[in-house]
Amino acid sequence: MLSAKSLFQEILDNDESFRLFCSIAAGGETQGGWENGRIAALVPPGLRELAPKVARHGADEDKHGRIFNALLKQRGLQPVTVPYETDYTLLLERHGIGLAHDRLSREEPLTERDVIVYLAHSRVTEQRASEQMRLLLKHFAEHPVLGRAVKMISRDEDNHLAYCHEELLRFARAGHGRTIQSVLRECAQAEIRVYRDVSLAVMSHMGAVLGWPRAKSAVLVAGIHAMHAYERLVGWRRMVTLEQPTLRDALGGPAVPENEYA
Repeated sequence: MLSAKSLFQEILDNDESFRLFCSIAAGGETQGGWENGRIAALVPPGLRELAPKVARHGADEDKHGRIFNALLKQRGLQPVTVPYETDYTLLLERHGIGLAHDRLSREEPLTERDVIVYLAHSRVTEQRASEQMRLLLKHFAEHPVLGRAVKMISRDEDNHLAYCHEELLRFARAGHGRTIQSVLRECAQAEIRVYRDVSLAVMSHMGAVLGWPRAKSAVLVAGIHAMHAYERLVGWRRMVTLEQPTLRDALGGPAVPENEYA
């Protein structure tokens, strides 16, 4: 029966599809690490207390990239070049979501609005990351190879999401509520389009590698479009709500090193 678990198991069991999966994941995490590192360096003077948390966020993302590369190394595999159309992080930036890379490359302090845009963008994308990792956790928490990596990354993504909620609520209490909601809605609507396009591209590449029959690919494509329709009509709302997280100050300490995972 076609299911999330059976699909991922099929990807996991094939070296070439596993290479592609880990390469895409590692590339996105590494890019996120760079972005957060630059944001931490450019946080304006009035918000410097936020810089260590942003830096911790970036350190976690870098760690995740190393974990995915370590999973490849364990199987004697090398990363592959990530196809442009599967690069979620790059495509979000190209769609104007978050802070542009040319802005982050300049040695110019961010504005308060820039920081709000960063947090809103992260709140949306970390929702997606948290959900994806919880799905993997559900099916592969006890897997002998993936289990510990999935547990560590899932915990980190939940922490990142909690941090975004808490910091955005702090800005909302300071009078930025309308700006936050506007940016969140814009980010969410763009993210669900990019996620659909990336999902279609990834499934196309995986289907080619694994030799999926046309009927199977058609079912998966229909499922992706159905999910997009749901998210466009209703599901996007889960990405724009703000709630005080149970875990407070989730990024207040140092990153957990990946050698705990190994």
